[in-house]
Amino acid sequence: MRHRAVAIDPAAKTVTVESGGVRRAERYDKLLIATGAEPLKSPFPGAALPGVFTLRSIGDAEEIKRYISARGVTKAAVIGAGAIGLEVAEALDSRGIQVTVIEGASHPLPSFDAEMAAVITSKLRENGINVELDSRVKGIEETPRGLAVRLPHKSIETEMAILCAGVRPDTRLAKMAGIAVGANGCIIVDEHLKSSDENIYAVGDAVCVKNFVTGAPSFQPLAGPANREGRIAAENIMGGGAIYRGTLGSMVVKIFDLTAARTGISEREARAAGRDCGTAEVTYPSHAGYYPGAEDITMKLLFEYGSGEILGAQMTGGKGTDKRCDVIAAAMRFRATARDLTELELCYSPPYGTAADIVNIAGYIACTKLKER
Repeated sequence: MRHRAVAIDPAAKTVTVESGGVRRAERYDKLLIATGAEPLKSPFPGAALPGVFTLRSIGDAEEIKRYISARGVTKAAVIGAGAIGLEVAEALDSRGIQVTVIEGASHPLPSFDAEMAAVITSKLRENGINVELDSRVKGIEETPRGLAVRLPHKSIETEMAILCAGVRPDTRLAKMAGIAVGANGCIIVDEHLKSSDENIYAVGDAVCVKNFVTGAPSFQPLAGPANREGRIAAENIMGGGAIYRGTLGSMVVKIFDLTAARTGISEREARAAGRDCGTAEVTYPSHAGYYPGAEDITMKLLFEYGSGEILGAQMTGGKGTDKRCDVIAAAMRFRATARDLTELELCYSPPYGTAADIVNIAGYIACTKLKER
């Protein structure tokens, strides 16, 4: 700890490490780069003003908490409505702070299709969060009362702003060392997670991996894939031949009492990739309706006409939403079809599910559409 890698020399097979102002060279046989990602630097003026924060580390979170306590903050703006932005908004709201979420896209969680994200907007507003969509920030200015976030047609008065506009790979060390990176700045790795240098591997948010559905290079800054990549790279560094087969992009986020989850690709992504995509939409209870406490889950299942292969799913709802997304993600790993979903034998008891689960129902609907085509 408290040691910073400042340079890599692939020819000498050394890493220059700095600690307490002292530098030394550490030799390696094999090297693993896992430098992760960093918050996107905002291109608008005022992003470096006091009271404007980014959030990457526990230290960043502690700094934000100290600022809130010291200033008695009552109003905050969150710029970006991805998963982190929505979690930050809820955390601020729990402290009694009036929150405005600002998003440049037409809906929160831009990786979701618009109709699936509509319920998320409603949930935020229902809980007192002001939501500004289709609003790209032009700049942040200091005012006598704090800050003003300038949007195309209005300004939002606030006392602090948190930038949650996404992340980019932190690959400065790799670039300096001449390791190949893609157009998006990610380290390019093969299926064994080896970089362009025979003795250097890379994993996590710093790398470009294969999208499991489309096969295209993909930047997927998610903890689950990073963990799996680390294990595979370690095996290969020790002489193994493990293969990383790609990332589905499975994710879940809590928005007050709503769960939103997705896996695979969206309808928009499927059509951009040239896939002949069909959809099956269904709303169904989380467990038997006659047992108290059932909550609706809405699922949008994507499948390919012809093969019937499942391409992805998005869902929102109450308890059990994450479980259903996990079932779809597991099925997709085995290239499941709509017919396969109808045959899944899932656990049933009135407190936990329905005799035909929403996963089965979505499969039935998809099969009907496949027959009609």
